[in-house]
Amino acid sequence: MITRPIRLAHIVFYTADLRRMSDWYCTVLGAEVVNGNDFIAFLTYDDEHHRIALIAPPKIAPRPPGVTVGFYHSAFTYAGLSELLETHDRLRGLGITPRRTIHHGPTISFYYTDPDGNDVELQVDRFENARDAQAWMKGPAFTSNPIGIDFDVEDLRRRLASGEPVASIMVRPDEIVP
Repeated sequence: MITRPIRLAHIVFYTADLRRMSDWYCTVLGAEVVNGNDFIAFLTYDDEHHRIALIAPPKIAPRPPGVTVGFYHSAFTYAGLSELLETHDRLRGLGITPRRTIHHGPTISFYYTDPDGNDVELQVDRFENARDAQAWMKGPAFTSNPIGIDFDVEDLRRRLASGEPVASIMVRPDEIVP
């Protein structure tokens, strides 16, 4: 038997611009700085002591251009579709827009880019629990397209405004529903 962790506690980024990164994550996630100085900042948006740490070592090398091996993105889950759209609207009003919106199947996701070029996914889960999401991911729609389908946020908003049930909106368009 393998002893497993109980949760992912936090993520840590190196940065050359601590203030800008700290401000961005506080703005995007509604986080607060628990403690910080000119070298490091600890941020949280919930009851965890910190969810994000930002470290600004002296003489840090710049990010190489292009796609490189390593960490790709972090993801943060919202309670529901309306909360995700409220966050989208708030951020859009501040000039922060997603670079891509994808209906993955198990999630509907908005991808943003932080000031250092890291991707940040803001998402809402489709399924009530991880077991149901995992079962869906083993099915034909996800197997044939594990990335998902791009969508237009305004189309999503129109569907909601028309009274279409959230459960229907959460079904990926290429999925065959019995």
